[in-house]
Order: sequence, then structure tokens, then C-alpha cells
Amino acid sequence: MAWLVLLVFCVGLVSATPINHRVHNDRVIGGHDAQPNVWKWQVSLQMDSYGDGSFYHICGGSLVDAFYVLTAAHCILTEEAQKYRVVLGEYNLDRYEGSEQFHDVEKIIVHPAWNGQLGLGNDIALMRLANSAYDNGYVAIADLPGERETLPHNFECVITGWGLTDFYGSVPDVLQQSPINVVEHSVCSQPEWWGSIALENMVCAGGDGVISGCQGDSGGPLNCATDGIWRVHGVVSYGPSGMCNQWQKPTVFTRVSYFTDWMYSVMRG
Repeated sequence: MAWLVLLVFCVGLVSATPINHRVHNDRVIGGHDAQPNVWKWQVSLQMDSYGDGSFYHICGGSLVDAFYVLTAAHCILTEEAQKYRVVLGEYNLDRYEGSEQFHDVEKIIVHPAWNGQLGLGNDIALMRLANSAYDNGYVAIADLPGERETLPHNFECVITGWGLTDFYGSVPDVLQQSPINVVEHSVCSQPEWWGSIALENMVCAGGDGVISGCQGDSGGPLNCATDGIWRVHGVVSYGPSGMCNQWQKPTVFTRVSYFTDWMYSVMRG
């Protein structure tokens, strides 16, 4: 059984590997252009691999405090904070539109239980900005769910990001969005779905073979409206290898409500 689980880790998951946006311009599969200035907490996490000032999109994220961005632990490709920048107020990755804020990263805090294996969970990290984000009309701090809050089966949320649109990688430049339905844990953990690697500290959504997150969406938010307020309930973590939008293989998100205590302890500390 241990060998089978290891095999799934090796060939059955895709962590939405960060993509150089100068080569691919990517989005949510099954999505459409988001309206500008709606998802104000959405972040483009960008990296300068060669130290030449050429930053490119690798992952999504959410602004959860004036100084902190929430993303996936697997998006942290190096602990050198100076290799990253965070772009707030972003919409079209290929244009400067005047709404953007560019922030250096001062510190990276990866969850202490993250061990690099997506199927074991804890795929969550915080990045402290070198300077405070500010309200320029295009940027806002995300609301978070209550501790251990869960959503019912088929609850409709919205996934946003600049991840692949299909297996071949279509090339729209603007932020994408798509409605996506929650798959409760009792369903997602069934053998024909994700089985034992769907954990209580994860949220599954999708699995209809049409809509999903994909490479480039990692770290971005699962936005769910509860009590009339949009809240970030998930962080894009993994999906199936190959075609991202597979039947009964929903996108898997880190469950934010499971980690709020840790997040607040980091941000207040």
C-alpha cells in the first residue's frame, strides 16, 4: 500500500508547476475573463530566477494582511526572498495599467509541517512584504473563514487565476474566473475520487471534467461567498497529472479554515 501511495505522489498529481509567463500565458480551465477590479485580493507571485530584473508569473496568492500574502508552500522554489516580488492590483499580465502595486518580499514563512509531498497536506505559506500594501482602489485584504469552517457539498465558489486553460496552454493574458462546486470530503476521499490523499485539511472542488485549476493557478484563492461576504476558503494545491480537468479528479485546495490559527500567529508575531 505504501508503494501505491508513493506511485500516486510521483505520477498522479500535478502541483500546477510554476510557468514562465514569457513562454506561456495561462488561465483557469473552463473559465472566462474576470471583470477588472473585482478580485482585489488576488495576487500575482512573480520570480526573477536569474537576478536580472526579469520577473515572471509563477503562482497566484491572496493578500490577507497589509504586510502578508497567502500562497502555496510548493510555490516557494527558493528561500531567497529577494528572488520574488508580489504584484497587487494585477489584471493583464502583459500590460501596465496603472492599478498595480509592486512589492518586494522581506520574509517567507512556510508551514512547519510541509514536507514537499502534496498528498500529505500542509501546502501553505505566508510571504511578508517589505512595504505595506495600500488601498489604491484596486487592492483589498481578503476576508477569511472562521476556524475549521467547512462548506457543504455542491456549494458554488469561484476559482481565479492565470493558470492553463487546457492541456496545450491557451494564451489569454487577463485574470480568469470560473464557478466551481465544492466536493465534500466524504465524497472526495472515496477511492474513485482522490481516495486517501484527500485529507480533512483540504477542500476539493470541481471534478466535472470541465472546470478546474491548472498549472499557474497554484497558490491562488478559492473564493466563496458566505453570509454575503467573499472569503478565501482555499489555496490551490494540486490536481491530476496530464489533463487538469478530469472527471472525478477535482482541484484540491489547502483548507484555509484549518490553518487560521497558524496564520494569525505568524502575522501577529
